[in-house]
Amino acid sequence: MRKLDMDELNRISSEQFKQEANENVVVVLDNVRSMNNVGSLFRTADAFKVSKIYLCGVTATPPHREIHKTALGATESVNWEYYKETNEAILVLKTLNYQIIAVEQTTQSVYLHNFEASKNRKYAFIFGNEAFGVADEVLPLCDIALEIPQFGTKHSFNIVVSAGIVLWHYAYLAALTSDK
Repeated sequence: MRKLDMDELNRISSEQFKQEANENVVVVLDNVRSMNNVGSLFRTADAFKVSKIYLCGVTATPPHREIHKTALGATESVNWEYYKETNEAILVLKTLNYQIIAVEQTTQSVYLHNFEASKNRKYAFIFGNEAFGVADEVLPLCDIALEIPQFGTKHSFNIVVSAGIVLWHYAYLAALTSDK
C-alpha cells in the first residue's frame, strides 16, 4: 500500500467544479464565530460539490487570512453569498424550492439515519453558532431538524464535523436514490 500522489487524485479545476457542483444542495452558516470553521466548511463543501454556502450574521466572509488558512483554496471553487440575517437567506431559499433543514437537537428532530434524501430534491442544510446552535428565531422557518445521534457526555459536535457527517449522508443517499 502507498499513498496516492496528486496526479492520481484526479483533482478538477475550480472552473470544472463550478460546472459540476450539485445545485440541489447548499449550506447555510447561522452566525458561525470561528473563521477556522468557516474555512473548513468551505473545504468540506468542496469535497461534496456543494453549490453554494450562505454566510449569515456574524459569520466572516472571504477573503480573510484565517478563512484561507483552512479552506486551502476552496473559497475559489465553492460559491458563497452573505446575508445580514439568516432568516433573509432562508426566505430566498424557500422561493427557490429548497427544503430547509436545521441540523439541531430539537423536540421534533429526526435522527439522521431516518432522513431519506433524494438526488432530485433541493436541500438547504443550516449549521448554527458553535455555542448556541441554530438560532431560535430560525427554527420556525425550517421544514425539519436533523439530529446526529450521539452517545457521550457532550452531545455536541464541532459544526464542521456535523457538516461532514450530514453531507456525506446526503451524498450517499442521493447516489442511491438517483431514480426517485
